[in-house]
Order: sequence, then C-alpha cells, then structure tokens
Amino acid sequence: MEDGREPRPGGPAVRSRMTGPQRRAQLIGIGRALFASKGLDGTTIEEVAAAAGVSKPVIYEHFGSKEGLYRQVVETEFHILLDSITAALSTEAKPRVLVERAALALLGYIEERTEGFRILMRDAPPSQPEGAFSTLLSHVTARVEHLLSDEFARRGFSAADGAMYAQMLVGMVAMTGQWWLDSREPDKRAVAAHLVNLAWNGLTGLQKEPELRSES
Repeated sequence: MEDGREPRPGGPAVRSRMTGPQRRAQLIGIGRALFASKGLDGTTIEEVAAAAGVSKPVIYEHFGSKEGLYRQVVETEFHILLDSITAALSTEAKPRVLVERAALALLGYIEERTEGFRILMRDAPPSQPEGAFSTLLSHVTARVEHLLSDEFARRGFSAADGAMYAQMLVGMVAMTGQWWLDSREPDKRAVAAHLVNLAWNGLTGLQKEPELRSES
C-alpha cells in the first residue's frame, strides 16, 4: 500500500491509502501526459515524481527507470489501439464496412486518447526499435490483407498484389489519421466516409496491370 495526502475537514491532511496497482496506473497516466507534451528526453523523473506527489524511489520500484515507465506507457497505448482496430475487423461484414470500421476505430482512438497517439507517433521504445506505430501498422496490414484476400482474388489479383494494396490502404488511413490529429475538421465520421469513398470507389476501378500515363 502507498500513501497519498487527503484533506480532512477541520483538521490537518491525513494520508489515504493507494494500492500498488492504483499507484502504477496513476504514474502511467502522469507519464503519458508528460511524455506526450515533452517527449522521452524532455521529461525528467523528478517531474513525474512531483506530479504524482511521490519520491523518485517509488517510480523506480514500479518501473525501474524513466525509460521503463515510458515503455509501459507505449505498450499500454499500443494494445489499446491495436485491440480497438482488431475488434473493428473481427466481426463478419462486407469488406467496405470493415474498412469503414477500421478507419473509425483509428479516428476514435485519436479523438479519445490524443496524448497516447502523440506518443505512439514519436519516440521508439527499446522493445520496438522500428517504432511503435510502425509495428502496429504491420499488425493491422496483415489483418487487412487476410480479410480482403477473397475480394482481391475475385478480381483476379495475385496474393502479392493483395499484400501491396493492403499496405497502401492501411497507409492511407494512417496518414489521414496523423493529419486529423491536429486538424479535427471535419468530424471523424465525415473523414471516415471520405476515406472509404476514395479507397472503395478506387478499388472498383482497379486495373490488373496499371501503367503510368506519363511514361506511355
């Protein structure tokens, strides 16, 4: 159990009890806000401790180091976003609807957990040197490729082509999400509708062997 100050009516502050899991969750939340604002290098362990009202050893006890706290923040946000998109793609639906749901899942996460998204876009933790967001997109791309494989096969595309178009589709949604992070206009449903409009209406007119007109 860990202590935190709580005022008592008519008397001095008394200590309330905070369990280990509660303290850990508090530190992760504080770390998320500071890391989103200042980045890993710009945030000090002293700032985290001061914001939480604890001593530095408490943070070391839970996470080992500032980098350990950062890694836990990244992993928490990574799984929240991945689980959201995976859930959107897990129910039975037509391919177009699945694309809509995936786009809304990403935009909804950005809207509700802006700090988390900024962190995923920024510094790569030691456990994911290629970058947390890049790792997440790789997971999502594999899922999209699998879900759209029948659609691509029906249109006569090879498995290799399907993998390439899955990368393009996920990349388009991801880049739009990064733009919308600061824009926030129009609202997420309108953005998702335009994304699917471009992606799906483009898919309906795909050529099996496209050529660049500038090189004809």
